[in-house]
Amino acid sequence: MQSDEADAKPGQPQTRRRKDTMAALTLGALGVVFGDIGTSPIYAFREALGQAAEDGIVAGEILGVLSLALWALILVVTCKYVLFLMRADNNGEGGVLALMALAQRSTRKRRTLVMALGAAGAALFYGDGIITPALSVLSAVEGLKTIPGLEHAISRGEIILVTSAIIIGLFLMQARGTAVVSRLFGPVCLLWFITIAAIGCIHIFDEPAILMAFLPHNGVLFMANHGVAGMFVMGAVFLTVTGAEALTADMGHFGVKPIRTGWLAIVFPALALNYLGQGAFALHGLEVAAENGTEFTNQDWFFMMAPGIARIPLVLLATCATVIASQAVITGAYSLTQQAIQLGLLPRLKIRQTSEHAAGQIYLPAITGLLFVGVMILVLGFGSSSAMAAAYGIAVSGTMVVTTCLGFMVVRRTWGWSLPLALGVIAPLLLLDIFFFGANILRVYEGGWAPLIVAGGVAILIFTWVRGRKLLLAIGQSQAIALDELARMLRARPPERVPGMAIFLSSDLNAAPSALLHNLKHNKILHERNLALTINTVNTPVVDSGKRLELINIDENFTRAILNYGFMESPDVPRDLAYALRLSDNKLEPMQTSYFIGRSTLRPSKHSGMPFWQDLLFIFLYRNASDPTDFFKIPPNRVVELGSQTTI
Repeated sequence: MQSDEADAKPGQPQTRRRKDTMAALTLGALGVVFGDIGTSPIYAFREALGQAAEDGIVAGEILGVLSLALWALILVVTCKYVLFLMRADNNGEGGVLALMALAQRSTRKRRTLVMALGAAGAALFYGDGIITPALSVLSAVEGLKTIPGLEHAISRGEIILVTSAIIIGLFLMQARGTAVVSRLFGPVCLLWFITIAAIGCIHIFDEPAILMAFLPHNGVLFMANHGVAGMFVMGAVFLTVTGAEALTADMGHFGVKPIRTGWLAIVFPALALNYLGQGAFALHGLEVAAENGTEFTNQDWFFMMAPGIARIPLVLLATCATVIASQAVITGAYSLTQQAIQLGLLPRLKIRQTSEHAAGQIYLPAITGLLFVGVMILVLGFGSSSAMAAAYGIAVSGTMVVTTCLGFMVVRRTWGWSLPLALGVIAPLLLLDIFFFGANILRVYEGGWAPLIVAGGVAILIFTWVRGRKLLLAIGQSQAIALDELARMLRARPPERVPGMAIFLSSDLNAAPSALLHNLKHNKILHERNLALTINTVNTPVVDSGKRLELINIDENFTRAILNYGFMESPDVPRDLAYALRLSDNKLEPMQTSYFIGRSTLRPSKHSGMPFWQDLLFIFLYRNASDPTDFFKIPPNRVVELGSQTTI
């Protein structure tokens, strides 16, 4: 008997494989892309309804809150991200820094503004990054209190203890890499979405009238009748869309079509059904309370929907889903930090590959430690998911405002849209983002200050590093000698020559590297072949191998070289130089090659440059930056460091 593949017409096996790849990518996206937004039903509806419950809850408020939640998912996630912003990719990559790089390519006059927006978006992401693991895991563990018999048996301290143990285990796992366990992320999240959809479907039949929540006038009437209290509710409703940024940030890993398919076919229907089920369950509970003459109170609707015997597996599944959501945020922080380093927004940090096969599997010890400390402070400081929920929306809504502003620059300059068309599309989205941001700002005193402090601290670091590097470069340029001029001088008075190749790393393309000048001054020698190498990060995610290296011959002694990297790539100077030079006269021979690196010892100045405190901060960052030998993967036994003192 012949196989189906043998009987298939030409092209059918390829189509089947393409479908298999599409299915695998969509399944993978369920865990990485939708983990955060997919766990929002655990707490979002409860918190939003709780903001409206101070003077009692009526049926119209349940419908109104649910209508606002559903339309937030439709307008913010589906319309803004899935249908619009996912078209604004940078060679397939997305996210706030990829969008910044794309806008910089097409905007010459406002490059500083574009960089400021990108830096602000990155800073706010870190504020969000410490809240997601704390809030999501804590809210899942709190489900233990809904299990019959454990309502009063488990204390708040025990919940915090269990949450802390899970978070500690999660962060300890980072150093070992997640390549093996990440294969389970997609299937577990698929089971999660099927489960929450099924639970919601069951309870929709309790009150079929809940489907009226799809009519937007319910949300409009709620806001019109509740004034300032309605704004606090909107701040809580925003919890339903936290995690939407991941749809664009992870485009490079999965592609646009799998993410769109995952959202439209699986995630959005599951979320909508679960929120509808929670609303119907709450409406039914309101009616029962009215019939019995008892008080109706806000509850943990998500877990209460499940039958008592099913709550234990639901809590376990919710915990797994929130750990996956937390892992996605941590991985996102690693990726964002790598991009920020490549774009010059942050100092070099130690980056370790945790997988031989997946380039995106990286581990940053410094970021891991900072995130862990921040998460544990939030868990111990706030103590409950309800107390922490107020802190969640500010950083995310702020990032969305930044993303929309960068999107306007892209559609106006890169896509060439007319001003009326660009404003017609972007203005409603920006107004919606600003509305949500304003609603969340009202909750600063309840805990929203936490991510703002983190974002403010990161913004200061970015601003100080960018400004300090510009100042250091300006000082170097004022004292530099042009490489062409130095080459002419050495032709006239050649120093003693030694065999081999010397590679001098320099940040200035035209100036003679400081290490070269120090080598001539102190050692009074010149190698047979000399390469003045500049590492350049371009505003594209990945650089084609044919465009990796640019060579400019100055004379028989010197060659100027530019090694280009995309902002998503990790530099490997010896490997890429050897590959690019394999057919040239400057063929790289590792055992006859020495790398010369200039190293400055910085001293602060009270009378010039930056403010004194900023000088001290920049010097601290400069001294603690990862060694260029490690960052550029240069063999330590082939490196010569030559330095000087510089006052900034």
